[in-house]
Amino acid sequence: MAVAPEPLPARTILDELTAALAPHGLILRGGFHPLTADDLPADGGTLLMVGNAGGAMWQAFAAERDAAENPLDRWTKRVVDPIARRFWARALYPFDAPHPPFQRWAQRAEAVRPSPLGILIHPKFGLWHAYRAALLFDERLELPHQRDEPSPCESCREKPCLSACPVGAFTSADYDVASCAAHIATHDTTCLDAGCHARNACPVGENFRYPMEQTHFHMSAFARSMRRAFS
Repeated sequence: MAVAPEPLPARTILDELTAALAPHGLILRGGFHPLTADDLPADGGTLLMVGNAGGAMWQAFAAERDAAENPLDRWTKRVVDPIARRFWARALYPFDAPHPPFQRWAQRAEAVRPSPLGILIHPKFGLWHAYRAALLFDERLELPHQRDEPSPCESCREKPCLSACPVGAFTSADYDVASCAAHIATHDTTCLDAGCHARNACPVGENFRYPMEQTHFHMSAFARSMRRAFS
């Protein structure tokens, strides 16, 4: 019978986790100590967010991608589950059912804020990032101090994201999902191939833009979900 490894001291976990995630292009995205309102056990534990920024994750995923359905979700579990076991943590995923409130957790974990596009914007990564998993620890780990940075959208006067969409799907008050879905369904491949015009127009985090293959992958998945929703 295999013997479970001894738990690492709390002071080393963040560094060890960072090293374990790095070969897969994944990074720690902050964390917090859960409260009852977080829909997590509020027993003094810690939730650490795991995600990606830029194209590093895509390089790792593309090398192992298969042709079955939902390849990124399954790849994420294959990568994160063993890491969670190694560190005595419970792995949670945004595609779990029922869907955990990852966007709310993200705003507790680091300085991200909702953008006019509905995507959380990061002061460094802009819109070119995502959350792939969360690790729930029983222990109350000591976390780095989190700076309360303002949203980059607050100082963006021109807001080019609101005028770049070819069908005007985004306004300061709403996202017209139906218009977006209808446009993508017209077989205009510009959005699918080059990515969402509104997202591309954001000037924040330009150095972290996804590579073209990654953009096409995500846009194709979005198009499929839109077809299911509006068919």
